[in-house]
Amino acid sequence: MPSQVWVRLVLAISLDGRLAPAAGGAAQLGGASDRRVLEEALAWADGALLGSGTLRAHRSTCLIHDQDLLEQRLSAGRPAQPKVVVVSRQQGHSLDWPFFQQPIQRWLLSSQQPTGEDSTYPLPSAGYERQFLLASSWPQTLNRLVEAGLSKLVLLGGAQLLTSMLQDDAVDELQLTLTPRLLGGGHAWVPLQSLGLPEALMSADSWCLQEVKPLAGHELLLRYWRHRPSSLPSAIS
Repeated sequence: MPSQVWVRLVLAISLDGRLAPAAGGAAQLGGASDRRVLEEALAWADGALLGSGTLRAHRSTCLIHDQDLLEQRLSAGRPAQPKVVVVSRQQGHSLDWPFFQQPIQRWLLSSQQPTGEDSTYPLPSAGYERQFLLASSWPQTLNRLVEAGLSKLVLLGGAQLLTSMLQDDAVDELQLTLTPRLLGGGHAWVPLQSLGLPEALMSADSWCLQEVKPLAGHELLLRYWRHRPSSLPSAIS
């Protein structure tokens, strides 16, 4: 994993580790305090990674609304919102979705064959300012985003995307909000049918606890850093 990039997974989950009710549908977990810590993560980030399934479910992405966070970004010479990088192995995003009217820069990570002469940076699909090809591994793909100026990334889901990144050991931080619900069903944040994760993620010292913070509504914020020699605390400042 290149030291120039830091990937923070941000999720609200039930006590039994589910993202959505057993019947499925867009997740509605997390209250106002969880929304605040989500916006703080977005304010920290250069970009947000969003799976195409999550985009199809919500048809929009999370934005920073709190004025103090917007002013912090603008005063630092940064755009009001981080760039949103949609990860999709197939096309089919309707330009009628609210996502394509939100005040953000939209980038696409895709396995689609390039339409331009440059095989790494093909001409973008409709609705996107830039497009990148998925490499054979997440570390290689993330290097391409670092070269484009995105070194601090928030991973917003969905489950298939975050599992593929965990399988490549490409997640540096877990920011989990536990919500006081038991949902059951198969919509776990690491899918039950996944092929498993690397043994390196299973040891007792794989993750280091950084923060425990009670939130309103009986919710609890947990933050863990991935314990690896190459982790640089300066990457998350």
